[in-house]
Amino acid sequence: MDEHAALGRAWIDDRPWRFLTDLTSIESRMGGSAGETRAADLVAEAFEDAGVEAVRRESFAVNEWIRGRTEFELLAPQRRTFDAIALPYSPAGDVRGELVDVGHGTPAEIDEVDVSGKVAVASTTTPAGGRFVHRMEKFGYAVERGATAFVFVNHVPGQLPPTGSLRFNEEAEAVAVGVSKETGAWLAEYADRGGEVRLSVEAETVPGESQNVVGRLGPDTEDELLLVAHYDAHDIAEGALDNGCGVATVVAAARILAEMDLDVGVTVAGVGCEEIGLLGAEHLAETVGPDRVRAVVNADGAGRFRDLVAMTHGSEATKGAAERVASRTRHPIAVREEPHPFSDQWPFVTRGVPALQLHSDSGERGRGWGHTHADTRDKVDDRNVREHAMLTALLVAELARSDLPRLDPAALAGAFREAEFETGMRAAGLWPEAWE
Repeated sequence: MDEHAALGRAWIDDRPWRFLTDLTSIESRMGGSAGETRAADLVAEAFEDAGVEAVRRESFAVNEWIRGRTEFELLAPQRRTFDAIALPYSPAGDVRGELVDVGHGTPAEIDEVDVSGKVAVASTTTPAGGRFVHRMEKFGYAVERGATAFVFVNHVPGQLPPTGSLRFNEEAEAVAVGVSKETGAWLAEYADRGGEVRLSVEAETVPGESQNVVGRLGPDTEDELLLVAHYDAHDIAEGALDNGCGVATVVAAARILAEMDLDVGVTVAGVGCEEIGLLGAEHLAETVGPDRVRAVVNADGAGRFRDLVAMTHGSEATKGAAERVASRTRHPIAVREEPHPFSDQWPFVTRGVPALQLHSDSGERGRGWGHTHADTRDKVDDRNVREHAMLTALLVAELARSDLPRLDPAALAGAFREAEFETGMRAAGLWPEAWE
């Protein structure tokens, strides 16, 4: 097979853009919804067209969260209303309370103030110089300290309230909403003046169903590699960047891999319900047999911006593979070794599987347009998708011929503790029992 010809065709291929257009034209790809099912059909068709074999759908049960009306009203020192959106797995409820500003919402900042019985207000970002503290950690810790409700304030301007799940596949303990940076500025001021608010959320969590789309490339070998991306998105936007670009990258990479001579087989998967708890990846980890998986490559964030980032999650072997491909192709791949539990590599990492999460950065801290109404197709430059697909295919091929030792659980737990994840992960219910 001619690897160079496949790479050359990928350079000018318009199919990633057409796939992304079809995907983002679906009104909502929220986990468990009818729109997510339609998206799975598109992924299956794209896999088959790319040369992926034995494409199938694997269904699994989920707790589907359904958004209703959200009201956010300032009661004192004056009356006014603000736009807000409920965060997934927020329970329905009507809460009144005093505002308290907890800054970035880190555990240390929450401990500095009394949040008991109050409505905690926290930014979506965290101070420069430290690790990024996830929304779930902030919410979990604030509620653990007695907050009765939580307000998540976007740090990106533009009247863009953010969304994002509060728990993994289960209803949270307290009402929570997202508001824009501009609204957050008012709330911080009102918090200093003893402001009181009312939050009303209509939502429900019901039994539902999602699906993974799974197929194979390469030889039928006892062990295999896994190439994965999630195709679901939050219901408030098109999900072009998160993660339309990532799944388009995987489809385009699969087309290249189908024309390469691989040393081991590759399972290719589009997974559902990442945004509400990595549920598709967890189901895949349970069914694919993680002992057979030599490494997982997760395209979450690939294709969005210019330069590829390879998150190696403590694996020296995947780090080495990324560095070799970057050197050989003279394409920059920024390597980050620190692990995190917030994408589809996580269910495999906890089982000792070496991982690469392929990402890309805008240069700004935080999500940018992700998880807001502004995550739309016009933000995408599909040259990035095509180039990252080529690099993804080369990374998979490099891993196929690499020695890939399993991750050591004790060392991994130590790395998470060193990065100061433990307090927040425990508050969010994410600390693995095996690490106790």
